[in-house]
Amino acid sequence: MIKFKKLHEQATIPTRGSNEAAGLDLYYCGADFELLTNDFHVFSTGVACAIPESFYGQIAPRSGLAVRHGIDVMAGVIDSDYRGDIGVILINHGHRPWRVSNGMRIAQLLILPCLVAAAEWVNDLPKTERGVGGFGSTGQ
Repeated sequence: MIKFKKLHEQATIPTRGSNEAAGLDLYYCGADFELLTNDFHVFSTGVACAIPESFYGQIAPRSGLAVRHGIDVMAGVIDSDYRGDIGVILINHGHRPWRVSNGMRIAQLLILPCLVAAAEWVNDLPKTERGVGGFGSTGQ
């Protein structure tokens, strides 16, 4: 169970589209807004949450908005110690402006495990079959 706090009177608690849905739908909380083509904007959800330690929240696009309007999510990591408003950065890759209104489902929140590890310098890294092969090095 993920605990959510209502930060705005008109906020909507995230919901699942079905019992087996991986993500919780996030709802926009604010005045009507027109997102122009090739533009991006941070949309408030009006909610905060408590993600358990060793997990993080990932904000992902809604497939219907992506396929019908070209709407995608930018960034989208919520650390387990963050307690502020969940903002959703949306970008319009579509061919026309897209209008969002209060209460509209705009993204989904996935809760995923996260290894919280410290960084350290070393002189050598363990060898692998791939080695230093980068972009496209494993084939087409």
